Amino acid sequence: MIAKQLPGGYNGKIMRVNLSDHRISVQAIDELFCRKYLGGAGFVTYFLWKELRQGTDALAPDNRLIFATGPVTGVPLPGSGRHCIGAKSPLTGGIAKSEVGEFWGAELKRAGYDAIVVEGKSEKPVYLWIHDGEASIRDAQHLWGGNTKETQEAIRAELGDNKIRVALIGSAGENLVRYACIMNGLHDSAGRGGLGAVMGSKNLKAIAVRGHKAPQIRDRERVRELKQWLLANMPQFKLLSTLREFGTGAAMEIFESVGNLPVRNFRDKLFPEVNKIDAQAIKNTIRIGMEGCFACPVRCKKVVQFQEPYPVDPAYGGPEYETLAALGSNCGIHNLKAIAKGNELCGAYSLDTMSVGGVIAFAMECFENGLLTIKDTNGIELRFGNDEAMLEIIELIARREGIGEMLAEGTARAAQIIGRGASEFAIQVKGLEAGLHEPRLKPGFGLGYMVNPHGADHCTNMNDPMYATAEQLKELEPLGILEPFPVTDIGPRKVALFKAIQSKQIILDSSVLCMFLPYSIKQVADLVAAVTGWDTGITEQLVVAERILTMARSFNIREGFTVADDTLPQRFFQPKTDGSPTAKLDPLEMESAKAYYYTLMGWDAATGIPTPEKLEELNIT
Repeated sequence: MIAKQLPGGYNGKIMRVNLSDHRISVQAIDELFCRKYLGGAGFVTYFLWKELRQGTDALAPDNRLIFATGPVTGVPLPGSGRHCIGAKSPLTGGIAKSEVGEFWGAELKRAGYDAIVVEGKSEKPVYLWIHDGEASIRDAQHLWGGNTKETQEAIRAELGDNKIRVALIGSAGENLVRYACIMNGLHDSAGRGGLGAVMGSKNLKAIAVRGHKAPQIRDRERVRELKQWLLANMPQFKLLSTLREFGTGAAMEIFESVGNLPVRNFRDKLFPEVNKIDAQAIKNTIRIGMEGCFACPVRCKKVVQFQEPYPVDPAYGGPEYETLAALGSNCGIHNLKAIAKGNELCGAYSLDTMSVGGVIAFAMECFENGLLTIKDTNGIELRFGNDEAMLEIIELIARREGIGEMLAEGTARAAQIIGRGASEFAIQVKGLEAGLHEPRLKPGFGLGYMVNPHGADHCTNMNDPMYATAEQLKELEPLGILEPFPVTDIGPRKVALFKAIQSKQIILDSSVLCMFLPYSIKQVADLVAAVTGWDTGITEQLVVAERILTMARSFNIREGFTVADDTLPQRFFQPKTDGSPTAKLDPLEMESAKAYYYTLMGWDAATGIPTPEKLEELNIT
């Protein structure tokens, strides 16, 4: 009997690691599995849905921690240096997944595996070493307690190879901070949902990988054509040019002028100091270089360095937009060096800068309203604009000391502990602190916060202004979407547009491709077809996205989530408190949009529960 050839882009192998008994095994996957779930977010969602028992504690040994590549990961093409990490979230109690760049995913693919599924808990700290198909579990007691730079350097020295790629945690992951992240190298984080705490709960300090076998590609000429098209047209894509020059955060001054910048816990509009903390200011003052991910010429990642008033190590890169807004304007802080230091601390301790900024802004507003006192903070004046306080609180959160013990639980739990109306200041959805984008101005984006299974996720979402002109809608013409939409519209046509954009993002998260690269929905399908050899197209890819989203929805429902969890903080239904009058969302319009989204997804319009017919259609069992 002749074995059926695997599609291009896959190794056909999932590594299974049980840390309780230190057992490593290999699970074969076939072409049908790959085609149904694609990879990345699809693999993560599948394994969590099929293998996790209802009610499993996210920090218990039975939780699964999944690292998954996609068919495009590691293909020598701009945007292909990404993979997805997921688990049941200790922050939300629902599904969590996060995409991340760097070189780790490409290295895992070259080492012979499509994904790693980790379960159990080691009695003592360990790290996993994967090298050209071989794997071993190694002692990490000497690494426990070390920051991410120390850990990466020690592992590379121990294994004798400076090109080893390492996914790892610092003390925040070890101390089970509910929004600890997993660092991939020292610049890039799988930031959302507390995946670093899951890794820490398993006593897993790091996963080091090294591989030398490039993935197979079925139609190299078509892949080469797509690559050449992108390289030839890069100068005409304004976003890529801006990213190449500044990285993210170049538009912060514009954001502030129109009310799209989160200021003082999403409460205010005015932040005249914004030009002191944006990407232009970084370039002009503290930036020493730019770096990039595997095979990507854009090189959008800032590297900063300075010595006064405190040293900041360039090994940790520099703050992206989300960090500039989270630790900056959202905390009322305009000290760029303090923000850069906060970014370094979060990288060293493995903390999600977005949740850190959201938690600190929440605590600052509680302090200014008398819900937290000097006694609670042990003498820290936790007021908006106090950059020294921000840095102190990051340290306390990472160590779970003092007020950091409560704040390490996230805004939703901290608000419950504080009581007395503190939930009014907790800007979160499903327990996940909101991304640093303003839904008051972009109702489609607000809908994304409401219905995303992972919570207030800014990535698997849409940016309404991008679809306000006919030119920007070109890529959606194959779906019959031909006319632009007013930015503030949230009627049925806009909801259908949101569903299409969300589905494309899921395909990017599963293939796995960078969302910043301007591949159209058709080009993404063509690229997957060229790599794999399938005759796949847009229609099949959208079905895959629908399957993944519905499976994630079903996972959350199994864990007790209801339609009541698909809601926004009341703050977004109120105008900002300063400056000229600002927009606010209409609660009735948003509820109507949510119900119609459920309908389009084949879920019950009143409850959001996928119908039996939809589950059968998508073969979700």
